[in-house]
Amino acid sequence: MEEDGSRDRSLMNPGVYEALVIYETLASELEIIRDISRTFPSHIFFQQRHGPGQRSLYNILKAYSVYGRDVGYVQGMGCLAGLLLLYINEDAFTCQWKACIGLQQAGLPLLQQYLSQFEKLVMEHMSKLGQHFVEEMITPSMYARQWFITVFAYSFLFHLTLRVWDVFLYEGIKVVFQFVLALLRFCHDGLLLQALRNSPRSRLIQMFYCQFPLHLRSSGVLQSS
Repeated sequence: MEEDGSRDRSLMNPGVYEALVIYETLASELEIIRDISRTFPSHIFFQQRHGPGQRSLYNILKAYSVYGRDVGYVQGMGCLAGLLLLYINEDAFTCQWKACIGLQQAGLPLLQQYLSQFEKLVMEHMSKLGQHFVEEMITPSMYARQWFITVFAYSFLFHLTLRVWDVFLYEGIKVVFQFVLALLRFCHDGLLLQALRNSPRSRLIQMFYCQFPLHLRSSGVLQSS
């Protein structure tokens, strides 16, 4: 931990961040450029090609991917960085980014730990649904992986994601656990109904990523979390 803290401080030293952006090269640079155009393309801050928003996003993704070569660039980082840029400017990015990027460490050990903990919470709070998931061999990694990694920036309504992030930046990762549990409660009956209809596992997974994000009313879910 002490070594990580030293690395973070060195990144905040004058000129280090700028040098990484300007002089370093990165094998995944083209991938970063492609992903930038897909990051919240309808949001005014990122709409302009090569505009201030896209430039800041590119700088951050390149600098931190070069700096953290043990992680490098991972798809999904653009969503995290893009959302953070809506809250804080590029210069104040380091501390918050470290908290967000922890889930993407090599081998994803922290993510696996969180998903295992979440599976136990589902069994504890919604035993019938949890048992159904076990019988259908549906694990949290199949439906909640991207939600944890991107803190709901993946496939969710943008205004709903922002409301979650308002709390996440203040209270941390526990908000993700609370919100995913609230989401399962909100969708509990629909998921069990699909079970009664003997829907295939792929159909249940599709419900998480296609139907629920489109039809959720943010107030109902957030109030129950």
